[in-house]
Amino acid sequence: MIETTIERWHQYLRGDLDGGLDELLHPDCVFLSPIVFTPQQGREVTKLYLQAAGATFTQGADEQPSGGEDQHGGERGAKVPGAFRYVKQVLTGNHAVLEFETTMDGTYVNGVDIITCDDDGLIVEFKVMLRPLQAVNLVHAQMKAMLERMS
Repeated sequence: MIETTIERWHQYLRGDLDGGLDELLHPDCVFLSPIVFTPQQGREVTKLYLQAAGATFTQGADEQPSGGEDQHGGERGAKVPGAFRYVKQVLTGNHAVLEFETTMDGTYVNGVDIITCDDDGLIVEFKVMLRPLQAVNLVHAQMKAMLERMS
């Protein structure tokens, strides 16, 4: 079940999913942020946070080679602006844990996306966790600025 959802998530990240996040997110999806205490309810607010995160991780990330192949089938050794990449993936039942890495403004960012889907393959919960503390503080500041620009 989750395998198809995660493949579609990777398609979205590559820009290859017709319909974008509307095709992935349940109307009542809950987004749990590492920055905001209160769970964010609904497809539209979840889309806002995911789009802001995508823009933040892409624009704030340093170019960084890493070798090998990433979870999207791309070459990790290639210098890509916003070198955000998934490095581990655990899938079971309706749940996925995707570990990611990047470097933003010289700060190493490591985190996980914990994704739960329903029996129809729609994402019903998207939780993000980050480390280390310097990364949390940096992402907080950049996400705040990005959300203000997007509003």
